[in-house]
Amino acid sequence: MSEQNRLSTGDKAPEFALQDADGNTVSLGDYRGRSVVVYFYPAASTPGCTKEACDFRDSLAVLNDAGFDVLGISPDQPAKLAKFRDEEGLTFPLLADADKSVMTAWGAFGEKQNYGKTVQGVIRSTFVVDPEGKIAKALYNVKATGHVDRLRKDLGV
Repeated sequence: MSEQNRLSTGDKAPEFALQDADGNTVSLGDYRGRSVVVYFYPAASTPGCTKEACDFRDSLAVLNDAGFDVLGISPDQPAKLAKFRDEEGLTFPLLADADKSVMTAWGAFGEKQNYGKTVQGVIRSTFVVDPEGKIAKALYNVKATGHVDRLRKDLGV
């Protein structure tokens, strides 16, 4: 994925309306007036994605207390997201982007390196969207393990 397709600090966050694990529609606009961490991950119930989701779950109270909501987005169907949420006790919305259109708009889908090969796929990415709907932080190609701790340090929470 070329750099020009990526979001940067100050860009307007692309709007979306996606189904959550229960089939309810959740939009970015629902969070206007609040800061929100939007993270993109490849697949529910895989080792790295589970570690990352559980790290967000375990940090959720601290993030919420500091004024940050969390949304996780993957290409999984709502039923798979519901199973993942229930198995791992996740308490923040997981959203389904099956056609990957939202991921593409955010620069979180495209060419990436996987075990030395260039492939098309989900680029593990995390964004902080400010209360006005602008990108406050854009992090691409993050590691599943340790990422949430680093994000908390960057945010001062």
